[in-house]
Amino acid sequence: MNFQQLRSVRETVRRNFNLTEVANTLYTSQPGVSRQIRELEEELGVEIFARAGKRLTGLTPPGQALLPIVDRLLLEAENLRRAGQDFSASDNGGLRIAATHSQARYALPPAVRDFRAVFPRVTLHMHQGTPGQVAEMLLRGEADIGVATEALADYDGLVTLPGYRWTHSIVVPPGHPLLAAQPVGLAALAAYPIITYVQGYTGRAHIDAAFAGAGLAPEIVLTAMDADVIKTYVELGMGVGIVASIAVDSERDRHLQVIDARHLFEVNLTRVALRRGAWLRGYALRFIETFVPTLTAEVVEQALRSSAASTE
Repeated sequence: MNFQQLRSVRETVRRNFNLTEVANTLYTSQPGVSRQIRELEEELGVEIFARAGKRLTGLTPPGQALLPIVDRLLLEAENLRRAGQDFSASDNGGLRIAATHSQARYALPPAVRDFRAVFPRVTLHMHQGTPGQVAEMLLRGEADIGVATEALADYDGLVTLPGYRWTHSIVVPPGHPLLAAQPVGLAALAAYPIITYVQGYTGRAHIDAAFAGAGLAPEIVLTAMDADVIKTYVELGMGVGIVASIAVDSERDRHLQVIDARHLFEVNLTRVALRRGAWLRGYALRFIETFVPTLTAEVVEQALRSSAASTE
């Protein structure tokens, strides 16, 4: 048994049993992948994959039972490698952060700047995606730290920690009637076309819940993942924007007027997520604390230990 065999099994499941894609991912040949899988099956004495001719079609019942063990073995191998690097080169390496656009664009830059000043030899890799994609990147081991507001707490394979709380703002062109109707109510807001985030992004669930709770069905004329896109179409007069307050800057958005909407929509909580059981290098812990000062290394490590104990 070797790690290449285990990687071949894991990637076969991840690539939906397409051995050509598995071979490309592992930088080997399709026959090589097939050989690794067959040799492992022969050693274990069971078939891991169901087959139709030479084609793999799914996991057998033994394969379903073995896959979590394969994942754990590969995770611990990666943890061992990272632990060694932490002792041999504590300030040198890479850090992969997965975040939604709003977090990467508005919340993370100060933390990235401050972190780089202390750890100039650490290369940062920023990956952007939906909250679900952020979670999947963490679970697949493609990211070390995830940052998002929605969805992360819904994955059992992740440990999530509270980051920071934030509210929404309404953005309108100068002279808009809503500016004279403060405090703005939901009914007054719903009287205008709305431009806001795609569902599943940046507190959109709280926006929808507030309108639904008031029995209102606003006309949402445009949605986007990017607050800058939302603000652009508000400037064009297409509607009233609802964006994260952190996405509004008085200097940069001087062509728009801002109305505080914290009284209309529930406060949002951005979370920091980590893969359960993963080893975090020392500088990764420092990055988290730079981003959220209350999440010290001790707090994060305690959360990881507690989550590990709860699964035993």
